[in-house]
Formats: sequence, C-alpha cells, structure tokens
Amino acid sequence: MRKVAIYGKGGIGKSTTTQNTVAGLVEMGRKVMIVGCDPKADSTRLMLGGLAQKSVLDTLREEGEDVELDDIRKEGYGGVLCVESGGPEPGVGCAGRGIITSINMLESLGAYEESVGLDYAFYDVLGDVVCGGFAMPIRDGKAEEIYIVVSGEMMAMYAANNISKGIRKFAQTGKVRLGGLICNSRMVDNEQEMIEKFAEKLGTHMIHFVPRHNDVQRAEINRQTVIDWDPDVDQADEYRGLAKAIDKNEKFVVPTPMEIEELESLLMEFGLMN
Repeated sequence: MRKVAIYGKGGIGKSTTTQNTVAGLVEMGRKVMIVGCDPKADSTRLMLGGLAQKSVLDTLREEGEDVELDDIRKEGYGGVLCVESGGPEPGVGCAGRGIITSINMLESLGAYEESVGLDYAFYDVLGDVVCGGFAMPIRDGKAEEIYIVVSGEMMAMYAANNISKGIRKFAQTGKVRLGGLICNSRMVDNEQEMIEKFAEKLGTHMIHFVPRHNDVQRAEINRQTVIDWDPDVDQADEYRGLAKAIDKNEKFVVPTPMEIEELESLLMEFGLMN
C-alpha cells in the first residue's frame, strides 16, 4: 500500500485536487482510502455526494471509546473509503489531536491491514502546517509520499518551500520523501515555467499542471468530482493525467528548500515582485 499525503497553502485546492485525483485512480481500478486531516471535515465531501460525514472525534465524543471501523468510515464514489478526523470543539484544545487520534484508531481497528486490499491511503492535510499533530502523516511512516499543491502565487510558493523544510527534517529519521509539485493553476503569467523551475530548485519535478477551469466549480456545485460529473470534459482528462503520473511516479527525493533570498530572486525573475 502506498501512503500519500497532500500538503499546500490553505485555500490552494488540496481537497479538490485530492478527491479528483482519487477519482482518476479509482477509474484505473485502484482501491483507495482518504483520511481527511482538516478540522472542517470537508476532505471527502465530493466522494460522498455532499453528505456530511461524522468525524472520528465527534463519534468518540458521542459514543465513547467503544467504536467499530464502520462507525468512522464510509464508502463513497467508486468504493473509496472515507474518514474525517475532525477537530475539537471551537476554542477548546488542539486541532492536531484529531489527526493523531484518528490515525491511531484506524490502525487499532485494522483499517490498513493487508486483508483490506488498499492500494493507496491519501491524507488530505490542513494548510501548510507541518508541526505537532499536523505533521503526524509524515512522522513514523504514516505517509511516505508527499505531494505539494502549489500555484504561481507568491504565498503558495513560500508555503511549498516551508513544507519542503519540514519534509527534509522528517526524512532524516524516516522514509518520507517528496514526490513532486502539483500546480493547481491560478492563471499567473508564465506559471507553468515558473513552477517547473521552482521544482528543479527543490530537487523535484512538477508532476502535473492542472489548468484552471470552471468545470471544477460546476462539478463541486453538483457535489461530485469532475470525472463523476462529466467524464468526457477536458478537465476530467487532466485529473486522469495527474492520477496516472502519481501511479507511475518513481522520483522520490529529500527536497533542497531554498533560502528566502533565493526564492525571492526566482519570484523577481518571473516578475511577481516587481
């Protein structure tokens, strides 16, 4: 089983990218589980047709410790297994606790065992936080492949560079590696070329460039992934291409994050800071 975590700046489109990519993997016959690691518990919405899934923490609060796997895991589109970690009540406790509790419980209930037959476990992680509980997916072998969703916007690239620093730190004592950058386009000038060069500086590659298209929003309004909503549109093929690129990827590296001055020079080269 391949263990994949998706990171990136808040609002960059991680959950959308994750679910659309998983839809492409399902179409290829892969068996996938998504573990949402965001207190908003919206990482599996498109897989479940917009239905709100009770999170692991909510289940524990309401039912106590005596829970079964089916209490915290639902089957969604294409047989995808869906879990939402959830978070504490607003203003109380650390949101990272949900991730730690969720992953530990999934392990104790046998969600990752060979008998389940998973090809992939995907972790969709909150924002660009790589400390505490939010680092859980890249600690202790929970996730070994990291993909960073980025765009040509300045703060998205800053966040990707910081995430790379976290990956480098955890790679010193574990198997976690960077699998590449996914450019979720914001239609910035020279965006594809800039992200390709940024990836090169980090020692990795841009695994796919996802163009911006209103079909993504149209599918989300209908509470579906693009492939589920209309498998014949061009954007569906983009997510199929991303899924295939991840499935075939063999380039996993310890990243070489840039110093802030070098990153700003790259941004200036492409005119973002003029």
